[in-house]
Amino acid sequence: MDDFLVRAFLAGAGVALVAGPLGCFVIWRRMAYFGDSLSHTALLGIALGFLLGIDLELGVMASCIAMAILVVGLQQQNRLPTDTLLGILAHSGLALGLVAIAFLDRLRVDLMGYLFGDILAVSTTDLAWIYAGAALVLALLILVWRQLLLATLHEDLARAEGVRVLPLRLLLMLTMAVTIAAAMKIVGVLLITALLIIPAATARRFATTPEQMAVMAAVAGILSVAGGLWGSLIYDTPSGPSIVVCALVLFLTSLGLGGLLRRA
Repeated sequence: MDDFLVRAFLAGAGVALVAGPLGCFVIWRRMAYFGDSLSHTALLGIALGFLLGIDLELGVMASCIAMAILVVGLQQQNRLPTDTLLGILAHSGLALGLVAIAFLDRLRVDLMGYLFGDILAVSTTDLAWIYAGAALVLALLILVWRQLLLATLHEDLARAEGVRVLPLRLLLMLTMAVTIAAAMKIVGVLLITALLIIPAATARRFATTPEQMAVMAAVAGILSVAGGLWGSLIYDTPSGPSIVVCALVLFLTSLGLGGLLRRA
C-alpha cells in the first residue's frame, strides 16, 4: 500500500477509537443534535482562525469548547427541551460560520475541504496529534466510566451516590468538542457526527453490556474507515463520504443480522 493510504487508515482508526465510545454516550443521552451543533460551529471557528490569524485547528477547538460550555449552561436553566436547544444552536452556528466566511473578501476558503475532510492528505505530524489526543480522551473515559454511566442512566441516583453530575456532563461535552475539532481534517465537520452515531448504533444491536457496546462501536468505526478507503480507491469516490457510506452499510447489515439472531 502507498504511504498516504496507510496514514489515512491510521488516522481514521485513531478517530474511530475515540468516536465509538463517545458515540455510545451520545446515543444513551439522546444527544445526536449535540454533535451537529459542535460540527456546525466548527465553521465559525474556521472563520475566526482566518480573521485573527491563528491556527485553524485552534480556532475550531476554541469555538467547539465555547459551544459545549454554552450548551451546559443553557441546559441548567431548563427553559427549553434539550433537542430544541441543540437544534437552534446547530443551525445558528452553521449560519454564523458561513456569514463570517463571506466577509473574508481577500481570501478564498475551500469549504468543501473543511466540510467533507481530506483524509488522504494526513501527515505524520497529524497522526501524532490524533493518537496523542485519542490516548488522552480514552484515559479520561476509563477514569470516569462508572460515574458517567451512572449519571447517564439516572442523574438523581448518581447525585445520591455522591457523583458530581454537572462537572461530568461538562467533561463529556468538552471531550466531544476536542474530538470533533481533531476529526475535522479526517472526515470533515459535517461527517464527524455520522462517525460518532452510526458505529455506536451498529454496536447496539449486538452488545449486552455498555463496555461491549463501546468496544464494538470502535471496531465498527475502524471497519468503516477501512471499507470506505477501499471503496474510495476502487471507485474513485470522495474518501470522507465513502467512510460514512460504509458505516451506513454496516448499520443496515446489523439490522438484518439482529433480526436473524432474534429469530434463532
